[in-house]
Amino acid sequence: MNLQHCTLCPRACGADRQNTAGLCGGGAEIRAARAALHFWEEPCISGTGGAGAIFFSGCALRCCYCQNRQISQDGFGKVLSIAQLSEIILRLQEKGAETIDLVTGSHYTPWIAESLQQVKKKLHIPVVWNSSGYESTEILSLLNGLVDVYLPDWKYLDNTMAATYSGISDYCTITEQAITEMVRQVGKPVFQNGILKSGVLIRHLILPGQRHASIALIQRIAERFPNGMVLVSLMGQYTPPETPLPDPHLNRRLTTMEYQSVLKVAQELEMEGFAQDLSSARNSYIPSFQLEGLSL
Repeated sequence: MNLQHCTLCPRACGADRQNTAGLCGGGAEIRAARAALHFWEEPCISGTGGAGAIFFSGCALRCCYCQNRQISQDGFGKVLSIAQLSEIILRLQEKGAETIDLVTGSHYTPWIAESLQQVKKKLHIPVVWNSSGYESTEILSLLNGLVDVYLPDWKYLDNTMAATYSGISDYCTITEQAITEMVRQVGKPVFQNGILKSGVLIRHLILPGQRHASIALIQRIAERFPNGMVLVSLMGQYTPPETPLPDPHLNRRLTTMEYQSVLKVAQELEMEGFAQDLSSARNSYIPSFQLEGLSL
């Protein structure tokens, strides 16, 4: 790990993270904004006890519609040592967490991997890597044997769309390569008592005005990962930001017709996974990081 020329994410911005933050917002230490039981992940992640979610600060993407902008782009959070992160992970397990849910930690992967090496033998619940999907296969190799469940986003199939909405022009190729590596590491999904013990669960947020793009993406997932190799979670929770965006579609919620048309194709493809209730498209489901900070 060369903090003087960072290449931890595919952007490879070369920042000297000992002295300045990279394009992801990450510096020389772990920074996290919230650690608590979280009940709004997929049922196989949250279960009844909640996921032990740790939200890390910063992100390599710059999604214009990001709901977690406070931490992904505005830098909110507290510095943690590796030892403190290990303690938090174990305390979340003690509190009854069904999984350890590591949210957007890619730009801290070496630190998190070291923490997981310290606690892995003490954990009896799955470790979930909850990410944007935009990750280097080389860096993912650091997590091999430490992460049980990969929970990546696959946002787009078109790089022009990725550049417009998330500021990344190579998102699609990189993400498909990353998810392929994730599947290689953990194999087909395995459940125990309703909890996903290992496997890959791909999330896709359906955007207003982009149902055809979403249909093309799920068709690609079915083509690339057949025979139950992955699970898919289709999300309809898109919530327009307070400040209007240039694309007028992004200033409204997803319609029932748009959502149902994508679900219909997924059902025809016999995809396994989850479909979100449209009632979740409310601001009340977005964690309040500034109010709660690190709750442990």
